[in-house]
Amino acid sequence: EFYGGVSRSVEKRSKVKSRIVATALRDLMQQCDSVLIMGHRLSDLDSVGSAVGMLRFCKICQKPAAIVVNQKQSLAENLIRQFCDAGFKDDFVSADEVESAISDKTLLIVVDTHLVNMLESPRIYEKCKNVVVIDHHRKCVGHIDNAVVFYHEPYASSASELVSELLQYIKDKDDKPTPLEAQALLAGIMLD
Repeated sequence: EFYGGVSRSVEKRSKVKSRIVATALRDLMQQCDSVLIMGHRLSDLDSVGSAVGMLRFCKICQKPAAIVVNQKQSLAENLIRQFCDAGFKDDFVSADEVESAISDKTLLIVVDTHLVNMLESPRIYEKCKNVVVIDHHRKCVGHIDNAVVFYHEPYASSASELVSELLQYIKDKDDKPTPLEAQALLAGIMLD
């Protein structure tokens, strides 16, 4: 049960929607030249885990991508450190590092939030013309309203669960997440 809602919710999820969203995302990535993945401020395991999953999605689509995160103010600092120690330090960037490199063909993927005022960097959001949102929280006032794809499933346990489902429909048998990426996705699912 959900407490605090004003309307009764009915589950409407299906695997068909995940497959359609995965295909739409792949098509969007073919039209862009780079991808930025961003969660909410004070990122937690679900925010970073789902971002890592979307980074794998980008690598499968062979698009250059990076995760925008403030490592000094992250609640998933240990997880980020594990990736940096494993040689993936360049996958995590600050907002200041990438803001000047944003072009009209940059795709922004927002994970684990749909609220503009909760984003890691609202400035990056304002500069990007193509935005995708993947979130599981109940829709609130002030949500991102210009998204090309708005994958919003409040019945999912976490954004990491939604990203895990998307990865099922984009990968070939050889394109599995690494054990470290799978661990990040599982951590996000377990936290939320």
